[in-house]
Amino acid sequence: MILFVNSLTVIDFSYLCNKRGAVGESWIVDLTLHGQLNDESMVLDFGLVKKQIKGIIDNCIDHKLAVPATLNGSLTQHAEHSVLDCHFGDNYHLAMSAPNQAYCLIDADVIDEKSVTEFLIKTIMPELPSNIEKIELNLYPEHSQSFYYHYSHGLKKHDGNCQRIIHGHRSQIGISLDGMAMPRLQKEWADKWEDIYLATAEDEINKSDLKHVTAQDNDVCFAYTSQQGYFEMAIDKSRCDILPCDTTVECIADYLSSQVKNQYPDTEVKITAYEGVGKGSISYA
Repeated sequence: MILFVNSLTVIDFSYLCNKRGAVGESWIVDLTLHGQLNDESMVLDFGLVKKQIKGIIDNCIDHKLAVPATLNGSLTQHAEHSVLDCHFGDNYHLAMSAPNQAYCLIDADVIDEKSVTEFLIKTIMPELPSNIEKIELNLYPEHSQSFYYHYSHGLKKHDGNCQRIIHGHRSQIGISLDGMAMPRLQKEWADKWEDIYLATAEDEINKSDLKHVTAQDNDVCFAYTSQQGYFEMAIDKSRCDILPCDTTVECIADYLSSQVKNQYPDTEVKITAYEGVGKGSISYA
């Protein structure tokens, strides 16, 4: 017997790529269960599917930084935190110290839909009832009707997992002037923010104030303490955009509307900023 749940959840996370660096991503998760009927004449109650399996997925990878086994750098684990130091592409440097729960370690050479699917199946199967014989997962990005960008960020004021300093999203962006969509502007911002780290100005610190990581000459540094613990990072300034506000989707939309309004002061600007799949914020200027 087969049971399926489409769009069970969305994984919003960042992963490390030895070419691109930290990449923000959002994948929709479809689930299929194969098994025998239980005493309730079900493969598994839909309530348990949504609660238990979604919970496992969220706990092991959602809003985390996924790190592959083959890394151009090092990851040093301590009792309460881990320290990452690595290089990507054209000598782009990234270092991070964060509580251990902010990382997802995947035993694969690259982080992609295939390796994450295999990791999740191995994690989920031991937690399921014995009548479940096999599970299948299909991970895929949202079909994009507009230009999109991959970004990472951290929200120190958030009381949930968004406080983790490097997690991210794959997000569409909509820009219109006087009610007319502007694909050229959408592409400009999508290109500008491709694989970007969006930082908050008030989180920036001096290199000398770093506690656990080592910065390089071209790095900018950020740190904060939030509910889950102390976070800090150093990143090449070419891969970072420092905003004068928090990097919630509401603030991103407001920031973008002000930037576009400066270019086109005599027009009504509408920004539709997304945070992953099916959610976001609209700002007018």
